[in-house]
Amino acid sequence: MTLEVQYAGAVDSETSGARAKRPVLHAYLDIAIVVVVLVATNLIAHFTTAWASIATVPIAAVVLLVLTRRRGLGWAELGLSPRHWRKGSLYALAAMGLVIGVVAIGAALPITRPFFMADRYATLSGALVASMIVIPLQTVIPEELAFRGVLQGTLGRVYGARGVFAAGSLMFGLWHIASSLGLTSGNKGLSGFLGGGVVGQVLGILGAVVATAAAGVVFTWLRRRSGSLIAPIALHWSLNGAGALAAAIVWHTTMA
Repeated sequence: MTLEVQYAGAVDSETSGARAKRPVLHAYLDIAIVVVVLVATNLIAHFTTAWASIATVPIAAVVLLVLTRRRGLGWAELGLSPRHWRKGSLYALAAMGLVIGVVAIGAALPITRPFFMADRYATLSGALVASMIVIPLQTVIPEELAFRGVLQGTLGRVYGARGVFAAGSLMFGLWHIASSLGLTSGNKGLSGFLGGGVVGQVLGILGAVVATAAAGVVFTWLRRRSGSLIAPIALHWSLNGAGALAAAIVWHTTMA
């Protein structure tokens, strides 16, 4: 073998190695971009104007979807492939039935009933609007698209199942820090259980982060198991939407 042939072989080997590293580097870059957008979205939504709190998260979710599609993520990686709609719907029905049953029992039991006493759902009409319009369009669908769709899709290109579960769920828990500020002050059950002072506020925030991170694990499992965003969207809505309706019913019957 001549020196020129050996040199050419070495160059080809280095070139192929560099090409192999490129997709991995691009995948890490995609994750970084998604995380930065999510952090910025959270800050803008909670610490700027009232209009920003309404529109920022849905707009950011659409932007992330378009961006990651242009970066090469397929519909299946995002949980949006029509092939998985049927399976996703079956898991969705099961999840909704289970959660609605648990919420109904919780609202009926005297020991858990006070935890449904949330000021913002003091009227049935307000709870209906929140449950059927605000929560799905402003919270549930955008968050699931951003976290179980875009973030999970980008994480899946670099990490295995454990990494996707851990990183995605942790991010989802941290996402709820801002929205849980003042959580105990607006909920009679929580303020009575944790207290209404600074310690109670901190415990409320920590509890919200842990609870939503745990919910993120379940949402991620549903997404992986069904292959579709339909299932985690349904479960997410059941927790928020059915909870809002239950809170209004509890408030109305208790104060009547």
